[in-house]
Amino acid sequence: MDAAKMLTIEKLNVSYGAIHAVRDVSLEIKRGEIVTLIGANGAGKSSVIRSIMGLVKAKADEMTFISPRDDKPVSILGKPAEAHVKLGISLSPEGRKILPHLTVEENLNLGAYIRDDVKGIAEDIEYVYSLFPRLKERRRQKGSTLSGGEQQMLAVGRALMSRPDLLMLDEPSLGLAPILVDEVFGIIREINAQGRTILLVEQNAFAALKVAHKAYVLEVGSVSLSGTGAELLNNPKVRAAYLGG
Repeated sequence: MDAAKMLTIEKLNVSYGAIHAVRDVSLEIKRGEIVTLIGANGAGKSSVIRSIMGLVKAKADEMTFISPRDDKPVSILGKPAEAHVKLGISLSPEGRKILPHLTVEENLNLGAYIRDDVKGIAEDIEYVYSLFPRLKERRRQKGSTLSGGEQQMLAVGRALMSRPDLLMLDEPSLGLAPILVDEVFGIIREINAQGRTILLVEQNAFAALKVAHKAYVLEVGSVSLSGTGAELLNNPKVRAAYLGG
């Protein structure tokens, strides 16, 4: 695995009015890794990922992204989400947020809105269909007609359409049947094996830690533990708190 840094965050803080949701969170993501943030509901996981995407205001000593496209460190703190997409960061948001009145293919094309390479966009749509064959079967259907699992597949596929170097997934297993959870995490492994770096926010700690190279535990907005996925999977405190003992 390439050990080059991709994202470095030092002392990230996010507040919503008087609520201090994220407190001095520091983390690092290297190229080729799957990094996961786990924690209870309200621990600040989504606030961290949304701040990286530029969707919420944040303060930090450092928030630096290094794209493998040019190896130049860029501060992304305070920049709008569109700038992050252009740098090579994309997000599949919690709740999927697909556009229900658009077809599957229209939703995928929307994910490529910053691109103008028509041939490349068509190739990437076929790539998404190779990952999620059911989306190809439903390519002309409106998003509102898809099952929850299919909508999640579409949300991940749409995020891939900007050809991100860092793909961020916010609660991809939320509300899915166990068999679909296994399928989604299998796809996450496959996407990573093809060279894409992934930051995963997930309440299903067991599934997340099984695929993660590195993991951080958030409690009340702060990092309480970090280590490899295997280390945290076998940590007694993590097992007691998040894995049912």
